[in-house]
Amino acid sequence: MAHFPKPAEGSWTQHYPELSLEDCSYEDSISPEHYELERKAIFGRTWLNVGRVEQIPRVGNYFTKEIDAVRASVIVVRTADGIKAFHNICRHRGNKLVWQDYPREETSGTVRQFTCKYHGWRFNLDGQCTFVQQEGEFFNLDKSRYGLLPVRCEVWEGFIFVNFDKDGTQSLVDYLGPLAADLVGYPWGEMTSVFRYRAEIGANWKLFIDAFAEFYHAPVLHVRQAVKEEAAKLAANGFEALHYRIEGQHSMVSSWGGMAPPKDPQMVKPIERELRSGLFGPWDPPFDITLPPGCNPARHRAWGVDSFVFFPNFMILVWKPGWYLTYHYWPTAVNKHTFECSLYFAPPKNAGDRLRQELAASSFKEYGFQDANTLEATQTMLESRYVTEFPLNDQEILLRHLHQTARRYCAEYVAANPGVKPSPALV
Repeated sequence: MAHFPKPAEGSWTQHYPELSLEDCSYEDSISPEHYELERKAIFGRTWLNVGRVEQIPRVGNYFTKEIDAVRASVIVVRTADGIKAFHNICRHRGNKLVWQDYPREETSGTVRQFTCKYHGWRFNLDGQCTFVQQEGEFFNLDKSRYGLLPVRCEVWEGFIFVNFDKDGTQSLVDYLGPLAADLVGYPWGEMTSVFRYRAEIGANWKLFIDAFAEFYHAPVLHVRQAVKEEAAKLAANGFEALHYRIEGQHSMVSSWGGMAPPKDPQMVKPIERELRSGLFGPWDPPFDITLPPGCNPARHRAWGVDSFVFFPNFMILVWKPGWYLTYHYWPTAVNKHTFECSLYFAPPKNAGDRLRQELAASSFKEYGFQDANTLEATQTMLESRYVTEFPLNDQEILLRHLHQTARRYCAEYVAANPGVKPSPALV
């Protein structure tokens, strides 16, 4: 029996008729040929979030981002005219332009200009070549022809995005669409106390999104993290979300989670009672927040968190107590990806605030590890191909949508490029 109302069609999945109700194939997560299609059709053509404006608040501040799926390294820099992005490659001999001790590691800092470690060519913050070592040794060299190669870069609500499709014309706002429009106005920029985690995961990038896009697993996988009474309640009643929404290639799930603060103090661990914090964040909001219309769309009193999936690999989770976190899933191979988690809180006013944030961050790390721990087991068994079709329930609607969307992008790419062969996942 459903705990929360469902649409008139009878299920959330049927509410979106473009979604198939058939068993799901995961060939798109194990086929090397399909992964190569995804690199070009998805990551080479969509808007990808690479950071926030608070990372580069002043002119000359920069950071680099390694994006293996498109075989690229990007410099994101604050200039006098705003934020710009460039391919991290020197125009002389192709050396990586900005790096420290290890060329494959990301870095950040402040500069007046970028100088190549190899032969000393220099480029200003706008990417123009300003100095060539022994310029007279070259043949009719015109420095204006050898500026840094730009990458399309736009900002939405402080989130910095890049797009490697140099021929693309769709703006970031249009790409993010109504789902993002309904989040405008949330105090993203006031959450500047940040905790970051990063891990290399032995599974396809979509499988981890699957894990965080449904809560059907919560009563089972996370039973060890819950106190006894809470675990028993979840086991007896299961878990259902409050609301689902699909807008084009993007989607969201809204969930209850009224444990912050809990109605019964005995329902949480002693340290959580002492600090008034835990897995769902500090219990007391840092300031009054007027939620934008996209948050808690069911307007349910038990609302606790909204999870927004911005295709292809960016998630934002907005929590009722007044904080948010982001997930990124950066593919590095068909069966590997880099997972990044960042938790954003209002600046702590005292040591107690800091401890509350650290408890939430450490609790979430354990929660994430439990989800990640299942992924390699899933990947290896999918690769066996002994079972190739899998049933998905109504709570797994965002999984259907993600995989169907990813396959659609690849199919459209194949159709537009006659020389490209379809992968087994598309046949």
